[in-house]
Amino acid sequence: MVVLMALRVPIAVALGVTSFVGIWWLRGLETALRLSGSTPFEFAASWNLSAIPMFLLMGSIAFRCGLTTSLFDAARLWLARLPGGLAVAANFAAAMFAAASGSSVATAAAMGRLAIPEMLRYKYSPALATGTVAAAGTLGAMIPPSIGFVIFGWYTETPIGKLLIAGIFPGLLNAALFACFIIGWCIWKPEAAPPPDDRPSWREKFLVLLKVWPIPILILCVIGGIYSGLTTATEAAAFGAFSALAISLVRGSVTRQNLKESIVDALHSGASIFFIAVSAVLLTRFLAISGLPTYMGNFAKAMDLGPYGVIAFMTVVYLILGCFLDPIGIMLVTLPILLPMWKAVGLDLIWMGVLVVMLLEIGLLTPPVGLNAFVIKTVVGDAVSLTTIFKGLIGFIIVDIVVVVLLVAFPQISLFLPALLD
Repeated sequence: MVVLMALRVPIAVALGVTSFVGIWWLRGLETALRLSGSTPFEFAASWNLSAIPMFLLMGSIAFRCGLTTSLFDAARLWLARLPGGLAVAANFAAAMFAAASGSSVATAAAMGRLAIPEMLRYKYSPALATGTVAAAGTLGAMIPPSIGFVIFGWYTETPIGKLLIAGIFPGLLNAALFACFIIGWCIWKPEAAPPPDDRPSWREKFLVLLKVWPIPILILCVIGGIYSGLTTATEAAAFGAFSALAISLVRGSVTRQNLKESIVDALHSGASIFFIAVSAVLLTRFLAISGLPTYMGNFAKAMDLGPYGVIAFMTVVYLILGCFLDPIGIMLVTLPILLPMWKAVGLDLIWMGVLVVMLLEIGLLTPPVGLNAFVIKTVVGDAVSLTTIFKGLIGFIIVDIVVVVLLVAFPQISLFLPALLD
């Protein structure tokens, strides 16, 4: 599998081919063909996984129909007077956008188009401007709705609604620490973020809030439905997509073209995720036949690693793989091996879900294949070099590692809200 990936074979194909050949080797061609035929249907027929295309559609509609365009303007007017105010505004605007889209890449791309030109216009350091948006984009992986949590919950048979709720406090903590880091950077190096000359009036500040009302309503529709118990995660996803369309219709921002583009975006993204996931499920079948999950569980017990030893092992694995592979691919490749180890030492799966998603966030930023860095590079073109973007990310990666340490040291940051649902 690693050899195929090194040869630039798409990860879904690398997973699928490796799994098919492995099953053929262990159980024969007939079994390999039968599993390859049944696995895609069994996967795609999962009710819980229908939340993925619904969340993707909700985010696409919110972006294409202009529900998110005023987020940066609102944050800019309210926060611009802080040290590095425009960067802080981009950070919190990204957190709000993440809550509407559920996609790190979409958050980075959208905020990159809105915020980076504005920061560069005010003579902000290119490393600060691009690093902020690339890092803040990763909040889309943690703040619900999160595709990563849906896939983790489906695979580990953990309640998806609880996982989504568990990401709220860690996501807000991450955003707050990013903001503190930005302010500290700009106090230490004032030339990185010259203060803007314009001073918006209170009238302007309150008027801009009238333009961002769709996003709090959208968040309330999704999170409120899950937290109140009125909807499951899947139903909340469908209701979120419906609400995004309804709000867009009320605002008169829906056209035949942008609705078509929203649906096509959701289909493309959903198909890519499902293709990888189907191949990963086939890998799970191969590993189960080989007996590796049982071996790993027994290995964790025999080595007496204990809960924190397993967490340390998991952290090293994700930090290394995050430098090279797609986050969803990493999750689906590693879960068949890590899940038996977690169960063997009695780790809470909701807690592990939050840690996994947090570690995947770091993987979106680390070279040589930090996906969000490349997304930002695509947005800015030749204006900023990729090396500068990665330099701007160093401090944010350290902040992410601090958040991981806090989540390990204080599990209740993740588990407090889900416990209230019991």
